[in-house]
Amino acid sequence: MKAIAIIPARLASTRLPRKMLREIGGVLLVARVYSAVRACTLLTDAIVATDSDEIVQFCKQQGIKAAMTSSSHRSGTERVHEISQSMAADIYLNIQGDEPLTRPEHVASMIELMKDESILVGTLKTKCPPEDVPNPNAVKVVSASDGRALYFSRATIPHDRDKTNPAYFKHLGFYAYRKAALDRFITWPESFLERSERLEQLRFLENGVSIHVAETPFDTVGVDTEDDLRRVEEILRQRDS
Repeated sequence: MKAIAIIPARLASTRLPRKMLREIGGVLLVARVYSAVRACTLLTDAIVATDSDEIVQFCKQQGIKAAMTSSSHRSGTERVHEISQSMAADIYLNIQGDEPLTRPEHVASMIELMKDESILVGTLKTKCPPEDVPNPNAVKVVSASDGRALYFSRATIPHDRDKTNPAYFKHLGFYAYRKAALDRFITWPESFLERSERLEQLRFLENGVSIHVAETPFDTVGVDTEDDLRRVEEILRQRDS
């Protein structure tokens, strides 16, 4: 199965400007994510997809494969779709460029999930740390017994009405798509739930496309703020020690 990993890397982020070129543990964010992705031997190729000439030039200097994509894209999925128009593959992996704790095991888990040819879209979840259960920046997911996602939310789901201490799962910012799913995604307008939660994956669910979820033991921390950046640096220090 030919699998290509695409790393959307937009420079003009609103909450943490220029975060893709911020240094974390002595390595720029985009380079750290790319290195982790390329460490997965199951991948056919990996490429950084950006709208920034500065990121493209940095990638060239570091020997990182990169491509310029449209600055009009509103989501990483749209950026992945543009790359899919010129690079043929069986599956396309969307590895968010702001996930510095990405591991090759994340990539391998998604490739394993997509061996089921009936699955159009796949993603990952992990057990939610207690401190992230009420955190709206940590997206939660609830799934059916067959692995299909029922819903993603920034709210704490499921609601523990009777204090039964349910298992909470955190959604990780990794996706796998077949080309048909990407082609359909860009034809749909932004959906109501997507706009409400600011979660682009809800567009698939609202249009009847199932997202299948694999579980991983490896948590990540997406970098959206200065606090996130400091949290990741502390995790890396503890890991290295």
